[in-house]
Amino acid sequence: MFGRLRTSFSRFRNSMRAEAAPRGGKQNHNLFEAAAAYVAACAEDDQERMDEAATWVSPEALSFGVSELACRAVIALARERDESSRTVARTLLGLPMA
Repeated sequence: MFGRLRTSFSRFRNSMRAEAAPRGGKQNHNLFEAAAAYVAACAEDDQERMDEAATWVSPEALSFGVSELACRAVIALARERDESSRTVARTLLGLPMA
C-alpha cells in the first residue's frame, strides 16, 4: 500500500509541476473524501481511481486522511469484535500476536 501511495504522490507532484494553471470547474474535495476514495480504490486495485483521488488534496493531507481512516476502521472493528485495537490491527496485517 505504501508503494502505491508513493507512486501516486510522485505522479501528483509531476502533474502539478506540468500544470501551469488550475483546471477550471474542478470540484473541491476534502481530505476525508479523498482518503475514502483512495482506500476504496486500493482495495479494488483500481489504479486510475487511486491516481484521481491522489490529485484531490495535497499528498500530506491524503496521508493524514488515510491514517485517520485506518484508525477509525480499527476502532470500529475492535468494538464490533469485542477485541483490543492492537489485536485487530495485528490481525489485519497478518502479524503474530505479541
